[in-house]
Amino acid sequence: RLPHPYMATRYLQLQHPDRQGRQSGDGRSIWNGCFRSRGTTWDVSSCGTGVTRLCPATSTEGRFFQTGNAISSYGCGTAALAEGINAAVMSSVFHRNDIATERVLCVLEVPRGQAIIVRASRCLLRPSHLFAALHQNDIPRLKGLADSLIARRIANGDWAPVRGEARRYRHLAEQTARTFARVTATFESEYIFCWLDWDGDNILTDGSVIDYGSVRQFGLYHRDYRFQDLDRLSTSIPEQKRKARQIVQRFAQIRDFLLTDHMTPLAKLRRDPVLAVFDREFEIDKRRLFLYKIGLDPTEAKALSTRPPAALTKLMKSHARFEKRRSSRGLHRVPDGLTWNAVYCMRDVLRELPSRLLENATQNRDRIATEELLEIALSDYASRKDRVATPYRRRAASLYQRSYLEFMDWIARHRGCDRASLLAEIAPKAASRNPYARMTGDGLTHATRRIASSRRRLAAEETYRLVQAFAHSQNLSIEADSDADSDPMAEERPLVQRIYRDLQRLAVDHRESL
Repeated sequence: RLPHPYMATRYLQLQHPDRQGRQSGDGRSIWNGCFRSRGTTWDVSSCGTGVTRLCPATSTEGRFFQTGNAISSYGCGTAALAEGINAAVMSSVFHRNDIATERVLCVLEVPRGQAIIVRASRCLLRPSHLFAALHQNDIPRLKGLADSLIARRIANGDWAPVRGEARRYRHLAEQTARTFARVTATFESEYIFCWLDWDGDNILTDGSVIDYGSVRQFGLYHRDYRFQDLDRLSTSIPEQKRKARQIVQRFAQIRDFLLTDHMTPLAKLRRDPVLAVFDREFEIDKRRLFLYKIGLDPTEAKALSTRPPAALTKLMKSHARFEKRRSSRGLHRVPDGLTWNAVYCMRDVLRELPSRLLENATQNRDRIATEELLEIALSDYASRKDRVATPYRRRAASLYQRSYLEFMDWIARHRGCDRASLLAEIAPKAASRNPYARMTGDGLTHATRRIASSRRRLAAEETYRLVQAFAHSQNLSIEADSDADSDPMAEERPLVQRIYRDLQRLAVDHRESL
């Protein structure tokens, strides 16, 4: 809406002293502009282009900083090359697995190991853009932001057309509830830490992941992990749901502000209908994602998630009980924060259990041994104390297997088939959707170093193909496994093939880590 070709934008940020967003926003990036292709408008931005007056150091110290200075990391305005490679790999993996994300177009290397990261998104507005105007009681600016967001989502085909200003603002609040319910359910299901907070700074309004410096994908449900940024700790994975709900609550406040010119206190919006929409959609999406990981087809998973049978509810409770178990080691420090590690790798259980049950069926046994189930589930983080098969753990494992079989029998009855046929169908899908080798934050850090250390011996096209081949190997859909026996690097140089094998090895070595 402004005539200038390049600009930095203002948005609310918790780490700034001014909690109204007057001096915060794009601190080291520029919004290059837009392009339209095949009916979709994309925003393009570049990170690492230099400090702006909105950088955190300027806000904290009240003075401007020269780009690349060594005085303040928050005021240097640059991005490391490794940061760009990391974002390129993770965004490609997320995109392949239908996790909404900003995409990396290219990484431009500049001297001293730095880079400019060029990115694209269908809509680069963050919730914090609107929250800054909201906190400043700036109705004209808030209205302009809301109108721009609604118009972009409708023009891109994300939302159906809505007539009437009042209906459009109500639609904005309701769709935001649905979007963030889906996003936070995905984060919990896939063990993704995004540092989601009420200010809506680290995520886009369409739920896309941005700012990969603090984004992590875990191999286990490390639910107590917290990222440390200077003087504050982040939210944890389960807390992201509550923070997302607070974002939705503020969009209800925006709706009322735009409709009435009156600021409704947040306390009066605790029972707003959009929060009920959020709660309902969150539970539906959690069930849908769980059913997909079990091995059901997407259509069947969606149908069962809306009206779940009692057998599914029982299984999910048992699954969550194992997923949340923490190591006896307790809370401890890691290089980027704090964590209390999980004990069980429930992805291994979902992958192995169908095929193990089929093998036992050939020997006229309908279950596997309780000790075998516990052995499958135990991760490398389990201490000697955690590995003891106590009576409580044996009962929990027995209940899990009984709940799993009850749900399989329920599905088989409704399909009109027997349990063995059902298990034979879902076993390969469960294996594909819960792979042994999984990209995690620690594994990605090492993979980034491996690519960066070889970059001068690789052509740009070879680096691109490496990233795409690795992202393809992390695609969790059954279709991605259909050509698993083919080597995507077969026609590449020996060096490129060796680096690709190293990336695969790193995915295995760090599959359970942070």
